[in-house]
Amino acid sequence: MNRQTTPSSSRNVFINCPFDDEYLPLLRAITFTISFCGFEPRCALEVMDAGEIRLTKILRLIRDCQLGLHDISRTELDAQNLPRFNMPLELGLFLGAWHFGNKTQRQKRTLILDLERYRYQKFISDIAGQDLKAHRNDPSTAISVTREWLNGVDASITLPGGKVIAKAYRRFSERMPIMLEKVQLHESEISFPDWMRIVKQWLNDALRQ
Repeated sequence: MNRQTTPSSSRNVFINCPFDDEYLPLLRAITFTISFCGFEPRCALEVMDAGEIRLTKILRLIRDCQLGLHDISRTELDAQNLPRFNMPLELGLFLGAWHFGNKTQRQKRTLILDLERYRYQKFISDIAGQDLKAHRNDPSTAISVTREWLNGVDASITLPGGKVIAKAYRRFSERMPIMLEKVQLHESEISFPDWMRIVKQWLNDALRQ
C-alpha cells in the first residue's frame, strides 16, 4: 500500500464536528482518511484535561492546525428546542484566524461539510461563496470528499482515490475486533486517542505488507 506523507508543518487537521454516537461512523471514516493520506487528525477529544478551559483548548488547536475540517450538518433542535452552535462557532474562529492572523495563519485551508451541499444557505448564509461539500451521512462519501480536499493541499503529491481508501477502511474495520482484543478494549470503551493508535498501528502494519 502506498501511503503519502506531507511535511510536518502542514500535517495537522483540526476536526470540528459532533462527537456523539450518531456521528461516530462519519468521524471514524474521516479520521481514518486523514491518517491514510499522511496527515494528523486533531480535535478537542485528544486530551482530557479538566484544568483547561474548553475554548482555550480549541483556540490552541486552531492555532496549531493549518487545515480545518468543519461539519455544520447538526442543525436539529434539542429537547429544549435549541440548536447546537458549537460547530458554527469553531468554524468562525478558524476563519477569523485565517483572516486576521499572521503569515502562518494565512496559510490555513478549510473544508466545510454539510448534509446537503446548499442546505447551509437557510441557516448560515454569511458563508455564501464557500465551496461546501455534502456527505449525506454516508461514510464512503465522507471519505471521498475528505480525500479530494486533502489532494489539493499539496500540488506535488497525488493521493490514492476515494474508492481505494474506502476499500482500505473496510479491511481495517474487519480487522479491528482482533486488534481490540489484543489491547483488551471493548468497542464501547474506545476513546479518540485509542482510536488513533489503532488506526496508525493498522496503517503501519499495512505499509510493511
